[in-house]
Amino acid sequence: MSKSVLNSNSKSRPNGGIAAIATLDVVTASLEKLNGRRQGVPGIGVLYGPSGWGKTFATNSLANESRAYYVQMLSAWRSKDLLAKILAEMGVSHKVTTTSKMLDLVTQQLSASRRTLIIDEFDHAVKSDTLIELVRDIYEGSQGSLLLVGEEMLPRKLEAWERFHNRVYDFAPAQPVSHSDTVKLAPIYCPDVDLHSDVVDKLVTISKGSVRRIVTCLATIHQHAQLYALDQIDVATLTEIDLPANRAPDRRV
Repeated sequence: MSKSVLNSNSKSRPNGGIAAIATLDVVTASLEKLNGRRQGVPGIGVLYGPSGWGKTFATNSLANESRAYYVQMLSAWRSKDLLAKILAEMGVSHKVTTTSKMLDLVTQQLSASRRTLIIDEFDHAVKSDTLIELVRDIYEGSQGSLLLVGEEMLPRKLEAWERFHNRVYDFAPAQPVSHSDTVKLAPIYCPDVDLHSDVVDKLVTISKGSVRRIVTCLATIHQHAQLYALDQIDVATLTEIDLPANRAPDRRV
């Protein structure tokens, strides 16, 4: 019988339900690097990686712990939208309506608070010269720390704006989900069920690096275990579970 990974034990449950996956460590190191930099060293970091690799999970979790400002961009946003959302996240009430005055408020608060500004889904910004220049203005006006989060090609895309690109101090690659990460995630998304080690290996293989796929698979396994009153899952049992596929299912018509 293959070795079992015990995750039903309460001691294996992460504090606060947050698993210390590898990408979380990458974000922690990047924030420490930005916040501990010497005077005159640029203060922009870029966290990049494929969709589903835990970037949003990690930055959102650490934003709560470190009191960083966290904003997730939307595709329809323009300059005022981004500034308004940042000010709301900062808790700054205002009646100003011009972009320049809103920018002043953002830079003043970021400079005074010395808190990091995290902008997720930053790929939306690289579609617009205006948004790129606005974020550079936020950095220049505050001299604060900014962590920008986006997809795998974000560092390459930023090369189109030299004055922005040369202000990046740290390019931090998100990490693919590992065996160790899956063991840490299991108590959260598949509690009270023991997963055999080769089951964990199988999940890592089919996930193709995606934390999101691992989480979905673990939740599906947990649902199956509850339905059939199982307290452990081996590879044989795993083959009976309809795990989420890595592609859309064919229509059955």
